[in-house]
Amino acid sequence: MKSIDPQELSVKENYKFLTGSIIPRPIAFVTTLSSKGVLNAAPFSYFNALTSNPPLIAISIGRKDGIQKDTSRNAEELVEFVVHIPDETYIKAVNQTAANLEPDQSEVELAKLTKVKSEKVGVPGIAESKIRMECVVEQIIPLGGTPDKPSTDLLIGRVVHYHISDELYHEGRIDADKLKPVGRLAGTNYVKLGETFSLERPE
Repeated sequence: MKSIDPQELSVKENYKFLTGSIIPRPIAFVTTLSSKGVLNAAPFSYFNALTSNPPLIAISIGRKDGIQKDTSRNAEELVEFVVHIPDETYIKAVNQTAANLEPDQSEVELAKLTKVKSEKVGVPGIAESKIRMECVVEQIIPLGGTPDKPSTDLLIGRVVHYHISDELYHEGRIDADKLKPVGRLAGTNYVKLGETFSLERPE
């Protein structure tokens, strides 16, 4: 087994080991509104749930040369955003939204996705998604890099409203097989749900 010191690796080499090892990763497809009303959308695979009391989720949004991406900046300015869980039916459109557009251009329009009004936040969601979570900003924490140039923003959001497709909802639970979620691997690779199994927790 190889023994490797991450401090001896480049940022790119560390990135390859992390994204190749921590798999599969769920994807947060996030919509935000700019101060000028442009609907921004982007996918992030450094994403997970933090707690259910209250329902908090976290997304790591990388910076470029210390400069915030549109998603972080918009969320910080309007303190609202919407997280969608990508599935097989529209993952190609989600991938299109990863394009580097100017702040005044909408990735939603580029990918020809359909915006839908939210219930409790001003940021629209995406109608193609079977699960949407309306969120308000709990905290945004700059991390990594240097104090002058952080390498990422940890966006922590509190879920204030769920939208779950009727076909997925069953007695308070979500049917994962019908959701058909898509996860990230390394490079350009994605993964479907595949075979599942159960294990009883020890008492």
